Amino acid sequence: MATNLEAFADYLQKEKNYSPHTACAYVKDVFDFQNYNMVNFEQENVDCVEYAQIRSWIVFLVEDGLSAISVNRKIASLKAFYKFLLKIKQIEVSPLLKHKSLKVSKKIQIPFSEKELLGVLESIESEEGFESVRDRLLVELLYSTGIRRSELIHLRLDAVDFSNSTIKVLGKRNKERIIPVLAVVLKQMRLYLKERSGLELIKDTDYFFLTKKGLKLSESFVYRLINSYFSKVSEKVKKSPHMLRHTFATHLLNNGADLNSVKELLGHSSLASTQVYTHNSLLELKKVYAVAHPRGNDDSEV
Repeated sequence: MATNLEAFADYLQKEKNYSPHTACAYVKDVFDFQNYNMVNFEQENVDCVEYAQIRSWIVFLVEDGLSAISVNRKIASLKAFYKFLLKIKQIEVSPLLKHKSLKVSKKIQIPFSEKELLGVLESIESEEGFESVRDRLLVELLYSTGIRRSELIHLRLDAVDFSNSTIKVLGKRNKERIIPVLAVVLKQMRLYLKERSGLELIKDTDYFFLTKKGLKLSESFVYRLINSYFSKVSEKVKKSPHMLRHTFATHLLNNGADLNSVKELLGHSSLASTQVYTHNSLLELKKVYAVAHPRGNDDSEV
């Protein structure tokens, strides 16, 4: 079994171009199912199982308090594993062939307002020094480009092209894309690089964003930073780096951007992923429609 898991991890990274972090998460999910199977069905090998065993695990996960989204993610890992076993001809039929994902309630995430963003930027601008300059740029870049937290963390010095006003980021499955950068953000980038050059010691020299100790940023560091700044100006439940990506897409669509263009900027592989942001655009459109149309204030019943 260990051999299959190792081969699976190798397959995910080398053939599917998954990051080591993602591959590790997939393998852990399969390993968790293996442990459950050993305890409840006394079966160590999960290469050949019945769907009833997987369904039993799903029930256990739900009763343990896991959300439908989390359960679906774990089952997606199992699906990928059995697809791999099919590929290497170790099984003939996947036990998840007829499985249907758990229904997930669609909650519309409310993006940050322009006022909230301005409040954060103004609060950082009032301070001086390397960290303040970096933090302001970090917020500006996430909001003005819509890049993912991992893309920001792994942004390299040589990926910033000042002459063409672009940055090159490495997205999911190692897909590169070029993103335009606004003049006001480029100005902040130059200011940051000046402050960066003054650091006493730089260990991670290739990376654009650093801590004051000269190290590459971590995912938890970026999350805490965004959460801390936006907690001061917003009462929204979610105050994460992803919400800035969500805000970027929503604000573009609200101001008339083409859905396909937003898709390319976000690095989505299909429009289906981008269309989730149209819900907020529709809400904004309804408000404008109600105010602008002559019959908008007519609430008499037909």
